[in-house]
Amino acid sequence: MIAVPPELPEFARSPERRAADLFADFVKRQADDVPLPGRSTACRFSTLSDLGRRDLSVARLAEGHLDAAAILHELGHHLPAAGERWGVWAARPPGPGVSATRTGQGWEISGVKPYCSGAHSCTHALVTADADDGYRLFAIALDDPDAKPVEGTWPAIGMVGSDSLDMSFTEVRARAVGEAEEYLTRPGFQHGGIGVAACWLGGAHAVAATLYERAASGRLNDHTAAHLGTIDMLLHTADGVVQRAGEEIDTDPLDEHQEARTRSLRVRALVEKVCTEVMDHVGRATGAGPLCRDERHARAVADLTVYVRQHHAEANLAELGRLAAASSLGESR
Repeated sequence: MIAVPPELPEFARSPERRAADLFADFVKRQADDVPLPGRSTACRFSTLSDLGRRDLSVARLAEGHLDAAAILHELGHHLPAAGERWGVWAARPPGPGVSATRTGQGWEISGVKPYCSGAHSCTHALVTADADDGYRLFAIALDDPDAKPVEGTWPAIGMVGSDSLDMSFTEVRARAVGEAEEYLTRPGFQHGGIGVAACWLGGAHAVAATLYERAASGRLNDHTAAHLGTIDMLLHTADGVVQRAGEEIDTDPLDEHQEARTRSLRVRALVEKVCTEVMDHVGRATGAGPLCRDERHARAVADLTVYVRQHHAEANLAELGRLAAASSLGESR
C-alpha cells in the first residue's frame, strides 16, 4: 500500500475522502436518472435504501443532492448542472444560527450553520437563514472564499464519512429560493422526510446482513432463528410501508388531500423503530463478535445509530398523536 504523504490535509486521507469520491461518482453516473418526488417515488425511495445498504454516509450525501434537486424544481429553479454536487443545510438548533441580509445586489448570509454534510465535497448548497421577513432558503456557491468549513467540528465515529462539519459564512452572496417559509410549507418537505427514512431503512438492512450471512453458512440455532425471523418481519413490513408511501405520493404529489404530514410522521416513526429493534435483535443474536471483528458491521451499526437520531423521537410521536386524535374526532362527528 502506498502511504499518503503526511503533508496532505487530514481530509485527503480519511473516510470522508472515500465517501466524497463515491458521492461524486453517484452524482456523475446515477443522480440524473433518479425520479423526482411525484414521479415513480417508490423507485426514488428504493434507490436511497439501496445506497443506505452499501454505505450510509454516501447515502446521506446522495440524499442531500437529490433533495436539493427536488427543492429547486418545486420552487421554480433550474436543476443542478453537470459537475455540481449540492447539499441541503437546514439544521436549526438553539443558538444564533445564520442570518440573511438584503443588499443592492440581492442577498448575503452570515453566521455558522451546524451539521453541513459534504462540507468539503459539495460545490453548492441550499442553506436556511433568518431574514427580515421570515425563515428563508438560499442557494450559494461554495467556491466563495468566505464560506468555510470549521475544521474539527465533526469528531464523530458514526457517520464520519458524511463530513458534516459546521460551516462559517461571512457576507456570502446568496440567491433566494422561494418565498419566506416556503421551503417548510411545500408538500415536498414531507416527501423528502420519507426519503431520509428510506436511507435509514437501507442501513437497517446493512446491519441485518451479518445475521443473514450467518444463517446462509448453516450457523442457525433456535435462538438466532427467532431473532432472524423477527428481523425479517420488521424489514419486510418497513420495506412495504416505504414503497406504499411512494405510491401514495404519486397519486397526490401536491398534497391536495392534506395527508403528507401524517404520512411522513407515520413512516419515519415506523422506520426509526424498525432500525432500533433490528440493531437490538442482531446484537442479541450475535453477541459482541461482529462488533469487534467485522469492520463493515461495526461501521454499519455506528452509522445507523447516529443517522437515525435525526428523527425527533417523542416530539414527532406527540405531533402524530395530536393529528390522529384530531382525525378521529372529525370522523366521529
